[in-house]
Amino acid sequence: MRIQHLDKNIKMNLLEDLLKRSPNNYGKYEQGVAEILDHVRSEKDAAVFTYTEKFDGAKIDASNIKVTEEEIKEAYELVGEELTGIIRKALFNIRDYHERQRQNSWFESKPNGTMLGQKVTPLQRVGVYVPGGKAAYPSSVLMNIAPAKAAGVDEIVMVTPPGKDGKVTPTTLVAAHEAGADVVYKVGGAQAIAALAYGTESIPKVDKIVGPGNIYVALAKRAVYGHVSIDAIAGPSEILVIADETANPRYVAADLLSQAEHDELASAILVTTSQKLAEKVSEEVDGFLNELSRSEIIRKSLDNYGYILVADTMEEVIDIANEIASEHLEIQTKNPYDIMTRIRNAGAIFIGEYSSEPLGDYFAGPNHVLPTNGTAKFFSPLSVDDFLKKSSIIYYSRQALEPVHKDIEQFARSEQLTAHANSIAVRFEKGEN
Repeated sequence: MRIQHLDKNIKMNLLEDLLKRSPNNYGKYEQGVAEILDHVRSEKDAAVFTYTEKFDGAKIDASNIKVTEEEIKEAYELVGEELTGIIRKALFNIRDYHERQRQNSWFESKPNGTMLGQKVTPLQRVGVYVPGGKAAYPSSVLMNIAPAKAAGVDEIVMVTPPGKDGKVTPTTLVAAHEAGADVVYKVGGAQAIAALAYGTESIPKVDKIVGPGNIYVALAKRAVYGHVSIDAIAGPSEILVIADETANPRYVAADLLSQAEHDELASAILVTTSQKLAEKVSEEVDGFLNELSRSEIIRKSLDNYGYILVADTMEEVIDIANEIASEHLEIQTKNPYDIMTRIRNAGAIFIGEYSSEPLGDYFAGPNHVLPTNGTAKFFSPLSVDDFLKKSSIIYYSRQALEPVHKDIEQFARSEQLTAHANSIAVRFEKGEN
């Protein structure tokens, strides 16, 4: 891996480089996605079936678009008891974590005749998109469905592309059944997003769409936002490791590569105060590349967006980490908790040498659907909150309104909204009790 001394120029060039990975740069695909969305919106099922055959090579129609109980049973047989057991263990942790995020409605009454509050209501129907084929991630199934279930969503509709045989990836289907998907439809790509956003004869319209996908899925989600809510536009995966001279270089190298293997746009960055560690990590990376199955993808990722940055001070390390606002941030230092308190921007923070990023991806419990491309500066991980909506509750008695009604009227008139003022004033006209 390239080793560079962190200075102002390197910092500026690095941040510009990382921004090139943003989904905002996918403009050349927008027209094609728009055509798919329009076609599904007007032709509904017919368009979905056409695109599924075109892009996935599967002949799907109204009779087989919905996954059956028999298909679920077959999936369990193919996956086997061992992996199913692991999925259940992970799901237990994920559920436990997200159930602790639950919110309740609250109300507060006062002796002056007022009552204020907040009514918390789960979304009624949510769509979960799950990639298929080679990009099958049952862990993402758990991460997207578990918080929706914890929130109390009435109906969870999952969509995932079928293989050419018209079947869903078995591990995906088992994870969906274990997590509590109410129904699974065999459709993927932008056409699946359109079906969830607009509704078809077979697939109901949802209130919100969550889940990762390719460029076409990302652009489709962005395009339908407003018709439905969405979680976020996910960009390529990324990891940033903060380490000092006490870190194990073999651990650091392995963790960097765990994200670099996702795709050529993935980013893997080490920021350290130790030149010696930097050199050792680079050596370990070279060694791992001779062993790992996805070494070609990893090499391209590291060539494009892999960095080892050596800073003069830990303050500089923390500063660049907050600027990058990485999806995953590992802290492998002598005093990681001190560093953690100074991290402002990160999707998920992993503390200590035994808390590697895949622990969060699969098992620990916190959600692995995280903000990318610097959006951790203002976005949060997927949570129960994403599946709730809140209504304000306001009650005033006449006795409570009377002493303040003139203030409200004057405030409204100051904005030249006389009908607003009148709405209050009529309640205190002569003869009104």
